[in-house]
Amino acid sequence: MIKTITKIGNSQGIIFDSALLQLARLKLGDEVNVEIHAGGSITITPLEQAVIEANTAAESARRLIQKNNELFRRLS
Repeated sequence: MIKTITKIGNSQGIIFDSALLQLARLKLGDEVNVEIHAGGSITITPLEQAVIEANTAAESARRLIQKNNELFRRLS
């Protein structure tokens, strides 16, 4: 994925669109570790991997199924 460094206020930065954040499993406010490697490559790593408790995941699944019940029926 190619990104362009842009001016953000008095600084420069790269905009992470929602698709990129979702793929990286990151959200606004998450802390990351930024490392600069030989040759100039940059690695951004989440400090803590998101862990979803079973109860939270089950409740989210129930809400998703209820909200999209008709769609799931048509797809089956």
